[in-house]
Amino acid sequence: MKQATALNILKSGKNVFITGSAGTGKTYLLNQYKKYLRERRVNPTIVAPTGIAASHLGGHTIHSFFGLGLRDNIDERYVDFLLEKKYLRIRFDKLKLLIIDEVSMVSPELFSSMDLVLRSFKGVDTPFGGIQVVISGDFFQLPPISKEPKEKRFAWQSSSWKELKLETCYLQEKFRQDDSRLIDILDDIRSGNISEKTNVELDARINISLSESFKITQLYTHNTDVDRINIAKLNNLEGREKLFIYESKGSAKNIDKIFKSSLVLEELRLKKGALVIFIKNSSDGEYLNGTTGVVESFSPIDNMPIVITTQGRKIKLELEEWSLENDHGKVIATISQVPLRLAWAITIHKSQGMTLDGAFIDLSKTFEVGQGYVALSRIKNIDGLSLLGLNPMALRVDPVILYIDERIKQASVKANDKINSLSKNDFELLCKNHIISMDGLVDKQKIEEEIDSIKLDKYSSYVTPTHIKTKNLIEKSDTLIQLAINRKLAKSTIIKHLFLIKEEDPNIDLNKFKPKSEFLNLVENAVLKLMAKKRANDFTDNGNLRLNSIFTFLNGEVGYDDIRLCMLFL
Repeated sequence: MKQATALNILKSGKNVFITGSAGTGKTYLLNQYKKYLRERRVNPTIVAPTGIAASHLGGHTIHSFFGLGLRDNIDERYVDFLLEKKYLRIRFDKLKLLIIDEVSMVSPELFSSMDLVLRSFKGVDTPFGGIQVVISGDFFQLPPISKEPKEKRFAWQSSSWKELKLETCYLQEKFRQDDSRLIDILDDIRSGNISEKTNVELDARINISLSESFKITQLYTHNTDVDRINIAKLNNLEGREKLFIYESKGSAKNIDKIFKSSLVLEELRLKKGALVIFIKNSSDGEYLNGTTGVVESFSPIDNMPIVITTQGRKIKLELEEWSLENDHGKVIATISQVPLRLAWAITIHKSQGMTLDGAFIDLSKTFEVGQGYVALSRIKNIDGLSLLGLNPMALRVDPVILYIDERIKQASVKANDKINSLSKNDFELLCKNHIISMDGLVDKQKIEEEIDSIKLDKYSSYVTPTHIKTKNLIEKSDTLIQLAINRKLAKSTIIKHLFLIKEEDPNIDLNKFKPKSEFLNLVENAVLKLMAKKRANDFTDNGNLRLNSIFTFLNGEVGYDDIRLCMLFL
């Protein structure tokens, strides 16, 4: 199916499944539909199973958006608990259209959980509460992660999928790959029959040198190999290494659960010039999980890294928090750490959705169907490929997917014929009624005005830094809590902003936010005693006292936020 036809099906308001081989422009199509909706003042919600996948379309992870914590499978009792949360009621009340990206990694249990949550919040016993659902992904790519074999692995095997009555759009024009040799290899993998020609082509890429003109990424199947490469690259950089050690609250068992369910590191080692990837969405929208960049320097105030992103944005990092909640929504454990990892090498799992100029790819330890296909389809041209190894599993695909793929193609032909059979007037009426159902704009003049407004916004030359927005509200806020409420940010984030504000304007009066004297005295006493002891482990490379040392000295009587605030006035 052509992209233009698929876009028309989307505009008609049908529930849609967008698929096709890697590089056929699934993300581009979704962005075109997003643009169309935004021009009519409709804001779709975008979710994906991983943070990096969500970042490609500026969305959320499924688990965080639906309030699922670490769960894939939920019951009515848990839904009753979610229904008590006001912020979720507001969120789902505004939800008009849901886009689910990288669906190959969504389990049938998780897919059904989304359906159950939306039926409950919308109060309508129809699939996903009656909203338009757009699903995108390619089942030849990575399947959901599972610790044990399952009879049903894929979202399309869920009863909720069948109830959506999706129109299927199987895209076939390839835009990422510009090399017929690579396209033939990928088509061979999708057919389940690897030709001798493909074997010869891949053998010719074993351990081949790549041109320095390529921006080269290294892809591996296992984290141990990724860590080994990244550490070696870091060690080759000149300059002093900075070490960031996590801080935590909660039992060791719960802390371990956070580490196992996230990308946060116990210890993060960085140097100036290090290639990094963000592993969390920032609360103020400055960066997304999956944003990449380079460490430019470290702040002289608190030693935190300053990163220039691939898009050219300069960001001073602060500690982020990863939390674990119990079934009643109470936070039972928290980890604080710099939200970065080294990124010279990444796992194939994290690369899904990326487009690479060149890559060293090691498929010698492939353990899952789809890994070889995902890795090879990341590159634009076979000249950008150097294979470090290949095992028999690497080119395999799931037989179940080979079977279902033919049925998906047939469904796409039917959808194509159906939309093309509509008269122009009938099609335009469908589009108009769909936008009206989502309270969007249908008046042509207002749409043109909205387009002009979007253009002005898009090309704005200056974006107010987030800490300056906080500074602008200081006069109107009598207390720190009031300032946090006015800015709609966490207290810890506000404190970080105050340090930046003080750094840029030393004469600003922040005394109304000064902590109680008892806290100030406790922290000051701790600082003086720790300074006198001069223990190396209590200090950063820049000579600043570590917060964890002060916290430990005070036996946990003063929290990290209060310690940070006290340090601002000492």
